[in-house]
Amino acid sequence: MATISVRDEATELLQGLLRANTVNPPGNETIAAELLRAYLEGAGVQCELYARVPERANVVARLPGRGGPSLALISHTDTVRADAEEWTLDPWSGELRDGEIWGRGALDMKSHVAAAAVAVATLAREGFVPAGDVIFVASADEEVGEDYGLSWLCANHPDAIRADYCVNEGGGDRLVIRGRPAYLCGTAEKMSSPFLLRVHGRSGHASMPGIADNALVRAARLIERLADYTPTPRILPEAEAFLRLVGTSDPADLDAPLRAVVEPMLSHSISPTIIEASKQRNVIPALCDLVCDCRLLPGETQEEAEAEIRAVLGEDDYDFIWLEGVGGTASPLDTPLWHAIESFVAALEPGAALAPFVNAGFTDSHFMRTAFGTVCYGFFPMRAMDSEVAAALIHSADERIPVDDLELGTRFLMHVARTLGE
Repeated sequence: MATISVRDEATELLQGLLRANTVNPPGNETIAAELLRAYLEGAGVQCELYARVPERANVVARLPGRGGPSLALISHTDTVRADAEEWTLDPWSGELRDGEIWGRGALDMKSHVAAAAVAVATLAREGFVPAGDVIFVASADEEVGEDYGLSWLCANHPDAIRADYCVNEGGGDRLVIRGRPAYLCGTAEKMSSPFLLRVHGRSGHASMPGIADNALVRAARLIERLADYTPTPRILPEAEAFLRLVGTSDPADLDAPLRAVVEPMLSHSISPTIIEASKQRNVIPALCDLVCDCRLLPGETQEEAEAEIRAVLGEDDYDFIWLEGVGGTASPLDTPLWHAIESFVAALEPGAALAPFVNAGFTDSHFMRTAFGTVCYGFFPMRAMDSEVAAALIHSADERIPVDDLELGTRFLMHVARTLGE
């Protein structure tokens, strides 16, 4: 009987996942969940679907171990939207062209879903028994986060997904640092902490600006102060290790790819993104709402950040309102999972470094860390596609992944499952 290679198997499964339109909203992740269940059960892996509503299922499968440390391979099956008119190919074609697989979610993150599923299925067919349970989790609703996915699983089915260690998205990029190749490993992430500035003024007729106090103009002055603001740096363990690797403490000394990694690790960030004032052209607004995206470092509190931001804004008539505070968690660096990833990198490219970094965005690792104290890292190695190219394609048109990188990611996940706890 002919056997299919890991490379071809992962390619075929990813193509099927890309053809399943799981744009969130509305999600409809159950179509991907059913595809994964059929595939995994075909390899003898027992699966369960857990769903808050029928059309938004999460997949959980388990490869039983020998009682050692458990490992969760987590991913999500939903994607952001895609405008077909902007694409060279149909975003849901899953087409293989010139060694690359095209489609919405090819990088974020159905490739990781397919790789993890194929890794678990391959190990099961080989009869491999890991040191501890290996748990496959393909969740819904990561892109929007309305509690249909991993957060819901942690609260409602904790025993199904509880793990000592976890591999997720949020790392694996290859950079060259001072002539030495390095692969980024996401060991922490910033807190999503947007805030609202409600700026007060006095309304009036727009034809007579001198009789009013324009809240929009007041807001403009505050925006300029935020634009000129350089937050106080904090050197976290991840940043300290990374700065030792690059050999400088000044991001200005670095080229653009490295600077883009380092700068978010050193302080919180603020980006004004939404402004709303008068609803009528001829009415000077008495109120102006300014929403700012803000990301805080792990361990930094909203109270600390607010005090610093208010000092920069100065005295003015505004209300400062935090809109949420989600994330901001970190995992230790010296762990068996770190060493397992490090050993893969050493074999892949002798002399290469594994570099910890703080992810500027949010991932589901936060929920595993918070619920179970899980050590979570973001890592999915890529060598064939340049990291700058990949970053530009995520959530953008013509998203695609080289088959070489899909195979590499699959073999990495198999390596971690085989070596953790041994």
